[in-house]
Amino acid sequence: MSPSTTSERPHTHEMVVVHRVFRRESALLPRLVRAVPDGETARAAEVAAHMAEYMTGLHHHHTVEDETIWPLLRERAADEELIARMEEQHARIDRGWAAVTDRVPGWQRTADHAAGEELALALDEHRSALLEHLDDEERLVLPLVADHLTVAEWDAVGRRGLETVPRDKLMLALGALLEDATPQEQAHFLGRGPLVGRLLWKAVGRRQYTAACRALRAPLDGGTER
Repeated sequence: MSPSTTSERPHTHEMVVVHRVFRRESALLPRLVRAVPDGETARAAEVAAHMAEYMTGLHHHHTVEDETIWPLLRERAADEELIARMEEQHARIDRGWAAVTDRVPGWQRTADHAAGEELALALDEHRSALLEHLDDEERLVLPLVADHLTVAEWDAVGRRGLETVPRDKLMLALGALLEDATPQEQAHFLGRGPLVGRLLWKAVGRRQYTAACRALRAPLDGGTER
């Protein structure tokens, strides 16, 4: 079945909300590195752990696209040049992140200011490549998804996106998604989950996420760069 045969279309705006998480966190990472005091290795370890979780999430997000969205668009949209562009951007982001990971162990071991600045610059470069990709994907790819994927296929992409989130991290992942969402977007995502999930979010999840953000971002003295 093709979406052209039904009035239902994939709710591709969900991807825009997911992308906001990566936009926000990629802006925070170089600031968090630069804010680590010289020699504070314990704090460097905390930031490095957050960095690793960020990249795990981004890598899985891109893997899902590589394995589900690109093959369907290749078959139905006949825009090989655009799909090749998306895949090349994924590869460029991976190469840029390799430059980040090469610098993490030395910085984490010493929390040296100069090493931290090199790491932060690599993170700045990573974000530049990432934003180019996210912008292109939202502007060029999501309209094709709306035209060429069914609602069921799009929903399957979303389920794949949740597969590798550890159960003890689900509330944190939900909090990251909801942080910059509008009230309407929040209602949409919460409404798609089970009742028990919504109850857990209200009972403990929101506080858990707020506390985690406070602990991580406290040295930045308010606000996040968008």
